[in-house]
Amino acid sequence: MPQHANNLGHVFGGVILSLLDRVAAVAAIRHARKNCVTVSVDRVDFREPIQLGDLVILKASVNYVGRSSMEVGVRVEAEDLATGARRHTNSCYLTFVAIDPDHRPIEIPQVVPETQEEKRRYAAAQERRRRRLEERNSELRG
Repeated sequence: MPQHANNLGHVFGGVILSLLDRVAAVAAIRHARKNCVTVSVDRVDFREPIQLGDLVILKASVNYVGRSSMEVGVRVEAEDLATGARRHTNSCYLTFVAIDPDHRPIEIPQVVPETQEEKRRYAAAQERRRRRLEERNSELRG
């Protein structure tokens, strides 16, 4: 919509970031069947602009689950409604933690990858998690 675009007719990055977070939150809550909060957003690269009037399509999947946290991957596509042509414009990984009524982390069901694609995403998510934890521990040691 016009209020979501800049003077070049491109959708604001912040609008896309908001959509990413909301769609990923729905996937996290559906998996955990508990309230979930965003704890991190990995790097977001804007590969190409989304034009005013494009249909924005977001696809989310829970790639990996720890004890109370999970990684949700989101793919963003833009569709030209006149031609039906779709473009991959963004991908992002967000980490959520499931919480109990007292806002404390709570254990959630594991994700069990079955297809080759799910197994690939699971392994890649494990590696990203390892790097995030390594980076966090390095920052704490300071």
